[in-house]
Amino acid sequence: MTQVIAGAVALAIPVLDTASLAAAVLTAAALLFTLLLVARASAPATTPLRAIASSVRHRAEETAFLRLRDPDASGRPRPRAPGQ
Repeated sequence: MTQVIAGAVALAIPVLDTASLAAAVLTAAALLFTLLLVARASAPATTPLRAIASSVRHRAEETAFLRLRDPDASGRPRPRAPGQ
């Protein structure tokens, strides 16, 4: 993309005088800036996804040992005796 813009400017330099060249460069810079703003605004937000992933990971780490917290809760099978 930048090579195309640089090539167009290089072709236009001998044809344009100083004032119109400055206007063309300013217009190209404004167009590029606008395109960057639009691309950045339309990009999906990654920060909430990171927060969600971190939250899910944290919740998974906490619940991994949930069944060990109360082994005598109703509905839980009794642990087997060692050696049987």
